[in-house]
Amino acid sequence: MQYDSISQLQHLISDEPGYGTVFVQLTRKTIKTTKTGRPYLEVNLADVASTLTIKVWDNAMWYPAFMALNDEDCIAVTATWQNTPYGIEATDVDIRPLSPEEEHIMMTGGAELAQRQEEDWDCICDLVDSLQDPRLSHLSRALLENFESRFRRAGAARSVHHARRGGLVEHTAGVMRAAAAFCTAYPQLNRDLLLAGALFHDCGKMWENAYPEHGLAMPYSDTGELLGHISLGIEVINKLWTRLLTDERKAAWEDLEPATDQVRLHLLHLVASHHGCLEFGSPVVPKTPEALALNHADNLDAKLEMMRCGYETAPALSTHIRQGKKPLAGNLVTPLAAFESDSTTA
Repeated sequence: MQYDSISQLQHLISDEPGYGTVFVQLTRKTIKTTKTGRPYLEVNLADVASTLTIKVWDNAMWYPAFMALNDEDCIAVTATWQNTPYGIEATDVDIRPLSPEEEHIMMTGGAELAQRQEEDWDCICDLVDSLQDPRLSHLSRALLENFESRFRRAGAARSVHHARRGGLVEHTAGVMRAAAAFCTAYPQLNRDLLLAGALFHDCGKMWENAYPEHGLAMPYSDTGELLGHISLGIEVINKLWTRLLTDERKAAWEDLEPATDQVRLHLLHLVASHHGCLEFGSPVVPKTPEALALNHADNLDAKLEMMRCGYETAPALSTHIRQGKKPLAGNLVTPLAAFESDSTTA
């Protein structure tokens, strides 16, 4: 069979072995030796959403084929896959290069994920188009125009939630949708400011959680490691703002209310405080209604994604209960289905 993803492979072989093909990219291979001196390859494979590590022993018929591969080679791996106490084991292995069409499928995560991310990108653009404040509107458009490619391939995290290529688009769209809903429920919120804050809150992850143009392994960078996405987001806002504030635009914005510099300052506060507390990495706690709302929208979207992934991949403990995974507080219980009205009943 053709496994749609590494996650599907892991799920389907959790109880018994399975034979099939998965499309992956080789992200790293390492020559190692056992305690007895026997050599083997440790091969790291990835798709958009997951990673897989397998061992290839020196006497395996497929050992030379793996030795000939280079990092970022995209391959179809057909094997008998089995869950063991030491991880997933692959036997009867055959590998071949992916065709351009297959590589596109693999790099976009398949049709369902690609469509979801495209819809999320359109949602972000539509919400930016709805901004009324010309300063926040110009700033938000500048972010999308200058960094679209980097934005669309960045992850929202290294682990825990939306930790995949394109995950930043999914998470940002989710936070912006939640922020827009909050503004309907609480009309006293400054909608333009809150939506712009939702757009920019994780924009520093375009460097902290950046993927290469054609790679599925998220490298570490000095910039991301030394500054972090909050500091980087503040820098992005200030640099874009400086570029936008030409003499002509400065004159046009001079008499707008609220004052232009206050708009910038409040947006910076939303980015700086969106983790909610100092121990979670924010240099300042939320001190405005919009900052508080953004913190909850961010946390809500991240936690719901953790639960969604848990329902798909966590081991079942009973018919309706799956094993919890940190940082979620407990086990996962199957959610209650929505009531479906039957017109034949009163």
